[in-house]
Amino acid sequence: MASNVPSYSTQVDQQNILRLREMLAELPDYCRTYFRGIEPRTQSRTRIAYAYDLKIFFSYLMENNPEIAKYGTIQNIPIRVLDQITPTDLEEYMEYLKYRPDENGSGILNRETGIKRKLSSLKSFYKYLYEKEMVSNNPAARVQMPKLHEHEIIRLDVDEVALMLDEIESGDRLTERQKMFHEKTKLRDLAMVTLMLGTGIRVSECVGLDLNDVDFKNDGIRVHRKGGKEQVVYFGDEVEEALLNYMEEREQISPAAGSENALFLSLQNRRMNVRSVENLVKKYARTAAPLKKITPHKLRSTYGTSLYRETGDIYLVADVLGHSDVNTTRKHYAAIQEDRRRSARNVVKLREKEDP
Repeated sequence: MASNVPSYSTQVDQQNILRLREMLAELPDYCRTYFRGIEPRTQSRTRIAYAYDLKIFFSYLMENNPEIAKYGTIQNIPIRVLDQITPTDLEEYMEYLKYRPDENGSGILNRETGIKRKLSSLKSFYKYLYEKEMVSNNPAARVQMPKLHEHEIIRLDVDEVALMLDEIESGDRLTERQKMFHEKTKLRDLAMVTLMLGTGIRVSECVGLDLNDVDFKNDGIRVHRKGGKEQVVYFGDEVEEALLNYMEEREQISPAAGSENALFLSLQNRRMNVRSVENLVKKYARTAAPLKKITPHKLRSTYGTSLYRETGDIYLVADVLGHSDVNTTRKHYAAIQEDRRRSARNVVKLREKEDP
């Protein structure tokens, strides 16, 4: 095993840093000051998202304000323009975000969560500039976040989980083309899906696993959580069996350069990426739960639901899933909490009934 190969999380950070530099070249100079300021307390992928959101905002200003359009390019927009923006301007921008044209001439539809994220980026941007006295006005602070409507959490039922795992093992319902590759990938696919269903790890955490992150002695895997924190997540016997079966096959594979340490490899012998895992989950879930849109995140929800139903401990669920705020967990599993409250209605007896 090559010890000089950077970890997956380090490689991703390096790629994101380079990508951010490219994006900052398209933004005004004062944006660089902002990103340097938030660097110690944000992840690289968060900064990428913020840069993307800021470009959309500045593009909107260029396209919809003739006075700002006179500057010619986004890079030339002076910081004094930001002082002239009003809360009403930002509310109009939020309205624009609901449906906006893209470079291909088609449209991009943003739902509440997308609009909220883009407004959050602006709030962070304005807050930093205002606190550093680079602007004298902070209109974003006076704009309310859009109200998010709760959506039912989609998850697999117990029988659907069994059907999905059975399908990965057999491949009976796959297309003829899919069956051509099934024998080569079924141990890997079964190990990945069983691992996500049995631990609730994120798909990014799954593809980021290295060989030395798996500890069969203690039945645990070391995952890199959001925010850069490392945490050991423990797995049960079913996950252990699936991993051991795959590891026998993995030992016979010669990985491509740069993927020597990767646990899960593609048919090209490179580290699996998130999109590939999303596609394989979709492929197998289509036969087990055809009416549900199942993604790797839905496997995470399935695990969280099962763990909460079995333990009733919302703090344990939050810890295992890697939620920094238990309220995030509570929000996701509110419906189950309601069921538990309803089931408690007759638990406490006030008076013993006399036998007739």
